[in-house]
Amino acid sequence: MSAFLRRSSGAVLAYAVVTQGAFADVTAQQVWDDWQAYLSQMGYTVSAEQSISGGVTTITDMNVALSSPDTDGSFKMTVPQMTLTENGDGTVSIGFPESFPMTLSGEEEGEAFSVDIEYYHTGLEMVVSGQPDDMTYDYSAPTLGLKLGGVQVEEETLPNDMLAMDFKLTDLSGDSRMKIGETRTVDQKMTAAGLTYDLGFTDPEGSDDGKINGSMNQLTFEGTSVIPEDFDGTDPQSFFNGGVSFSGLFTYASGQTAIEGTSEGQAFSMATQSEGGRFGASLDDQRLAYDVEQNSANLAVTTAELPFPIEIAMAKTGLGFEFPVQQSEEEQPFGLSVNVTDFTMSDVLWSIFDPAGALPRDPATIALDATGTAKILTNFFDPAAIEALETSGEAPGELNSLKINELLVSMVGAKLTGDADFTFDNSSTEEFDGLPTPAGVANLQLAGANALIDTLITMGVIGESDAMGARMMMGLMAVPGDEPDTLNSKIEFTEDGQILANGQRIK
Repeated sequence: MSAFLRRSSGAVLAYAVVTQGAFADVTAQQVWDDWQAYLSQMGYTVSAEQSISGGVTTITDMNVALSSPDTDGSFKMTVPQMTLTENGDGTVSIGFPESFPMTLSGEEEGEAFSVDIEYYHTGLEMVVSGQPDDMTYDYSAPTLGLKLGGVQVEEETLPNDMLAMDFKLTDLSGDSRMKIGETRTVDQKMTAAGLTYDLGFTDPEGSDDGKINGSMNQLTFEGTSVIPEDFDGTDPQSFFNGGVSFSGLFTYASGQTAIEGTSEGQAFSMATQSEGGRFGASLDDQRLAYDVEQNSANLAVTTAELPFPIEIAMAKTGLGFEFPVQQSEEEQPFGLSVNVTDFTMSDVLWSIFDPAGALPRDPATIALDATGTAKILTNFFDPAAIEALETSGEAPGELNSLKINELLVSMVGAKLTGDADFTFDNSSTEEFDGLPTPAGVANLQLAGANALIDTLITMGVIGESDAMGARMMMGLMAVPGDEPDTLNSKIEFTEDGQILANGQRIK
C-alpha cells in the first residue's frame, strides 16, 4: 500500500506543479505535447480529445491514470475541459474548469476502496511567457482547494457526514520558471494570504465524532526541482538515482487549530496556536533532509475527566535531520537536531505534583545537536532487500562516528550541558553487549543538582537514602566545579573497552 500511495501522491503533486506553471511553451500545441510527454515519463497514462479553433486549443475528457500492479491500486484524474489560448504576443493562457474530480482506489486488508476528491478554484489565471527551453509562468487565484467527494468501501458508499475534508488556499499568486535541457529544472515561488482546513468524522456505529478546523496565514514557498530526461517514474528507485533532486522551504506567519469531539461518551476539545514557523525539505541521490520549526506555540486541552484545562506553551520547537539514502560501503554524514525552548505550563498543572510551589518554575529548555557518519548496508528502496533484512535480523547499517555539538537540559532549577566526540569499532561488539565499541570523550557540566535533591527531599518525592545514593554516584562520576553547586565530568571511552571518569577507571 505504501508504494502505491507514494506513486499516487506523486500524481497529485505532479498536477499541482502543472497548475503552478510546470508546463508550457510558446505555442498551444507545444504545451500539450510537452504535458503528455512529461506525464508519460512519470508513469501515467494520458488520454484526451483535442480540437483547434484559431489560436485556441481545447482539450476535452482528459484522463490521467496510474496503475500499481504490486499493490492493486490506481489513481485517476479527469479534467472535463482545458483551454490553451495563444494571446498573439508570444504568451499562452491556460484555462481550467472551476472543478473536476480525482479518484484514488486500491485494496487494504482484503477490502477494495475508492476515494473521490474534488479539485476546485475560482478565477485561476495562468499566463506563460519566454522561450521553449526557458519558460516563466505567472499565476493567481482568489481561491484554490481540495474537497473530499465520497468514499466507497467494498462498493458501499459511506454516509456524507461520516468523513469530510476541505483544504482551501486564498489569494494565491506565484511564478514558476522552467528550463528544459538534459534535465527539467523548475524554480517556483508562491505566496498565499491564507490556508483553511476543515475535517470531520462521525462513527456510524456509535456516538464518537470529531471536528478539526484550522487556518494558517501569510504563507510562502520557494523551491527547486530537477528531473533528468531519462527519469522513470514507474521505478521508485529513480527518485534516488540519476540526478533527481528537490529542495524547498515553506513558511507561515501564524496558525491556529481547534479540535472538538466526543469519545466514549465524553466530550473533549483542544486548541493550538502559533506565531509562525517553517518547513524545509531537500532530497537528492545522496541524502534526505528536513528542517521544521514553530514559534510561540500554545496548547490548551479540555476533557470531561479533568475539571481544569491543560495548558502548555513553548517559545520555539524544532526538529532537523539529514540522513544518507544510498547503500554504500563508504561512510556517509548524517545530522540530527532537536529543541524545545522555554517550555512552560499553567500553575494548575504544577499544583498537581507541587502544590506548595517548592520547585522553580522557570521555563524549561531541551536542546540536542549531533552529527556523525554511518554506513548504509541495505537498499531501503528494494522490497526484496527489506524482506531479507526482516528474516535475517542483520543490522541495516553501521554507526561509525558521533559528535554531540550541543547538549542542554535546563529545568526545575538544574542545568545540564555537554558535548562529546566518539568513533565506533563495529568489528568489536563483545564489550558492550553486541553494540560497537566506542572510543572518545564526553564532557558534561551539571549545575543546581544538590539544591534540586534537597527540594525533592522536602517534597517527599525521594528519601534520604535515595538522595545519598544519588550524591555518591555524582561524586564517583564528577568533580566540583568553580561555582557553588556545580559539577564537571569527563567521561572517556578507550579503544580497549575501558571507561574512565575524570581519569579514574570505572570499567
